[in-house]
Amino acid sequence: MSLIDLPSNRAEAWRWSDLSALPALADARPDVGAANLSDLPWIHGAEAGPRLLFLDGRFIPAQSDAGAVTIGPVDGDPRGHPLARLVGREGWRLQLGRDHAPPGLVQIVHLTTGGADHLPASIMLDVDAQASVVETFVGKGWANRLSSMQLGKGARLMLSRRLLGESGFVSITDRASVGEGASLTITTLAAGGVDSRLDGEIAIAGEAGFAEIGGPLLARGRQRHDANLVVRHDAVGGMSRQTWRSVADDQAGCSVAARVEVARAAQKTDAEQSLKGLLLSRGATINAKPELEIFADDVKCAHGATVGELDRNAIFYLASRGVPEREAKALLTRAFVADAVDRIGEQAVRDAFHEDAMRWLA
Repeated sequence: MSLIDLPSNRAEAWRWSDLSALPALADARPDVGAANLSDLPWIHGAEAGPRLLFLDGRFIPAQSDAGAVTIGPVDGDPRGHPLARLVGREGWRLQLGRDHAPPGLVQIVHLTTGGADHLPASIMLDVDAQASVVETFVGKGWANRLSSMQLGKGARLMLSRRLLGESGFVSITDRASVGEGASLTITTLAAGGVDSRLDGEIAIAGEAGFAEIGGPLLARGRQRHDANLVVRHDAVGGMSRQTWRSVADDQAGCSVAARVEVARAAQKTDAEQSLKGLLLSRGATINAKPELEIFADDVKCAHGATVGELDRNAIFYLASRGVPEREAKALLTRAFVADAVDRIGEQAVRDAFHEDAMRWLA
């Protein structure tokens, strides 16, 4: 019997989450012998950079080329988060000095084989350093992650994640600080069979800092995806964007709670939230909860939330042009989620995300 202490649905931040499967996954034994290491979902077409494979949370050197990424103790910042505090200290770190960048795309594959694995990560970019990182989650089981990010003046980080596992649960907690003129983009695509919980606290701590968070959450069957993000503006002239696209079919559910906090000193803040949901069946559920908490008086902040169904007129139009109904729905759904993927700056990564989404839709 697992002794992990999970939050109750009575807590506002967890009311849409379904964590009932986690105790069994925490007690399950991984089936490492069944792991297929010859067919891993690396992204091809991008400039080659470090590649790291973690099998049930353990680094596999024989299948990796770590490059600038180091393996070892990581000082995480769970801040009392009930899932993040489960991670240990051994994880991966990417620390880049002034004006430095890895020689290509940093790719990390997390393969889980039935049990639970907990792993911390740290990304620290000095002045004007930049990196593009892709994390891909595959297999089955519970992958629990805590990522800490520190961006110095003018640094740029593009972090893209693909949740492609067959079954189980993926929980990710992000803690990030964005310095003066720095840029942070985090895009998450949930297009597998796992449930997920995405948490983040992003602080725009430097003047004219920029953060963009979002992605498509695709769910079918009885899947549950739950995102809970807070972007806090602490400095003058910051800009943030939160763009989430939820698609739910069958009896599935997607929930997004996104908040923007603007401190009194954060004048001239420009913040936008766009939470949109698409119901593919009447039995599905989508929750959208945008929030603004503003203490400054010279700001430009806006939020919007919509939930609807596919346009029947558009489906009829495509059918009249010879497009089968199933394909027509897939095309319209792809168009719906496209703007949450097109924000990825790396062409090969963007193409891979579109392919993953189309594979789910097909």
